[in-house]
Amino acid sequence: MTASIPEPQALTAEEQLIYERLAGCFDEERKRIARLLADKDDSNLFSQTEYDLRDRVHALGAKALETVADERQKKGRVRES
Repeated sequence: MTASIPEPQALTAEEQLIYERLAGCFDEERKRIARLLADKDDSNLFSQTEYDLRDRVHALGAKALETVADERQKKGRVRES
């Protein structure tokens, strides 16, 4: 018996807006990560590369939060700190 995978639901208007705003920075970061990993041979794939990859992913998360906060601030939903 196989478990069925639920169909993805359509994005809400706000989800779609965020998705579109993040597309550019995610695409650029995806290129950077691909270059980082492609430049490493098998013996160097882990160790320092793991930390470099983690830093890239954290930077991407920070950019996502910044993007959403900026959008919400434009709408008056987030106060300046």
